[in-house]
Amino acid sequence: MAVSTIVTLVVLAAMVFYIISLYNRLVALRNRFQNAFAQIEVQLKRRYDLIPNLVETAKGYLKHERETLEAVITARNTALAGLQAAAAAPGSAAAMQQLAGAEGALSGAMGRLSVVMEAYPDLKASANMLQVGEELTSTENKLAFARQAFNDAVMDYNSFKQSFPAVVLAGSFGHAKDATLLEFADSPVMQDAPKVAF
Repeated sequence: MAVSTIVTLVVLAAMVFYIISLYNRLVALRNRFQNAFAQIEVQLKRRYDLIPNLVETAKGYLKHERETLEAVITARNTALAGLQAAAAAPGSAAAMQQLAGAEGALSGAMGRLSVVMEAYPDLKASANMLQVGEELTSTENKLAFARQAFNDAVMDYNSFKQSFPAVVLAGSFGHAKDATLLEFADSPVMQDAPKVAF
């Protein structure tokens, strides 16, 4: 065998191994951001499960505030639908925008509920309300950390996919589109976890 044939085979083998490792890295990074979104999904589901408890606890005190309570439940259901759409396609721009919009509406409804509840000192002092409030605050903090981890994983995936030589092969490996960050851009206030104080 000629030396040039051996060199050619070694170069080809190196290229094949490099392409395999590139593909595997893209898959690992995509799986990482999808797993990070699953952590967001867990916290959002917990939050959505707590909201009916909050509304049920408040119902006895807020008999004249039915519209506010219904707005919170409607916003919660819309956000849950947004979460389900986003869970089906984590990183999809349309799904992330739908979820961010639904979360914005839910945060607004929860804010209105907090304002209304200020007028009911007995409700604010209720042991059940205090417990639900603490659980919601804890969940909001966990959600903020999960969202940051998701956005970090999306950034890693996009950065690797857009770098050379991965950018040349990513599309042919099924990684044509960039993943989208989960941001709440409607207002600077929404960038932070909502304050839940009853």
